[in-house]
Amino acid sequence: SVPFLVRLFPNLLTKFVFLNSLAFPFFVDLRRPELLLNNTISLYLTTEPGITVGIWHTVPGSRGAEARGKDQHWYEEALADSHPVIIYLHGNGGTR
Repeated sequence: SVPFLVRLFPNLLTKFVFLNSLAFPFFVDLRRPELLLNNTISLYLTTEPGITVGIWHTVPGSRGAEARGKDQHWYEEALADSHPVIIYLHGNGGTR
C-alpha cells in the first residue's frame, strides 16, 4: 500500500525522506539563535525579488566580548570588515 500512497501523494515521500516538518531541538525558536548560541544573530537576505534567505551570523570567539550586547547594525558592519567569512550550507531540511 505504501507505493500506491506515494504514487497518489508524491509530496508525502518528500516529507518522509527529508523530515523537514520536524524541528530539532524541540520547542526552540530558531529565529532567536542568541538564546542558544553565543555571539549569533538572525539576519535575512533578499537574493532576488520574492526570495528571502534566513541566515545566522556568528562572530568568532575572539570577538565575543566585543559582540556582546550589540545590535543587528553592528553584526552587519562586522560582515563588511577584512575578516574572512565562512559560509556553511547545512542542507535542505527546511530549517536552520
